[in-house]
Amino acid sequence: MKKRKCLIAGNWKMHKTPQESVNEALKLVSMLDEKDFEKYDIMIAPPFTSLSLVSESIKNKNIALGAQNIYFEAQGAYTGEISAQMVKACGCTHVILGHSERRQIFNETDDFINMKISSAISAGLIPVLCIGETKSERNSNKTLNVLDKQVQNGLKAISVSTGNELVIAYEPVWAIGTGETASPEQVEEAHFNIRKLIEKIYNKNVADNIKILYGGSVKSGNAKELLSLENVDGALVGGASLRAEDFTGIIKA
Repeated sequence: MKKRKCLIAGNWKMHKTPQESVNEALKLVSMLDEKDFEKYDIMIAPPFTSLSLVSESIKNKNIALGAQNIYFEAQGAYTGEISAQMVKACGCTHVILGHSERRQIFNETDDFINMKISSAISAGLIPVLCIGETKSERNSNKTLNVLDKQVQNGLKAISVSTGNELVIAYEPVWAIGTGETASPEQVEEAHFNIRKLIEKIYNKNVADNIKILYGGSVKSGNAKELLSLENVDGALVGGASLRAEDFTGIIKA
């Protein structure tokens, strides 16, 4: 029996103006009830431009706020970048790091992501470390090797004492936004191995406490089966989190 409370997180990516974000957040609040919050922790990650306004609109509503990225420096001449301290001041408690879109489109390396994780934890944010294999890596039976490398490099020299300071999200690249979802067997195998690796890096207590989410075309139709898996502690939801009706459908599934 899982003792970890599941986290359902919505990554809004590059969608919604500030007012659209506030409207959607308020709609989400109106559609959830106490039983939903008892069952799950809930987090949404709007664009940077919406963070402060959304933070005000969900204050005291049991919904956590996340940023979609940060830079690893606290301040400086880094045009266009945002620091951990800045997003925390906007009300964020979480930050998504290492998403495959950042790795592929913006060429972020494991070492670069590692510096961001260190900065996030130092600022008191909970990083959501995203990892995942491509279709060719899956077909070449390299999945577990790829995940091991991303976890080990991403968490290099990162101090964790309880497991609550960090979240990991397994998102097979080939399942993000494609409508294709990893099978329950594939998901459980990946999550089981990630948890065993966390135990090796830290200890059993950290491994038992850390939340490992699944992401990749999660929707209301497959959420129940995925979230029932022993080592799945929630979901990182992309497209289906953009409409409160779809997102709550996952939460209530």
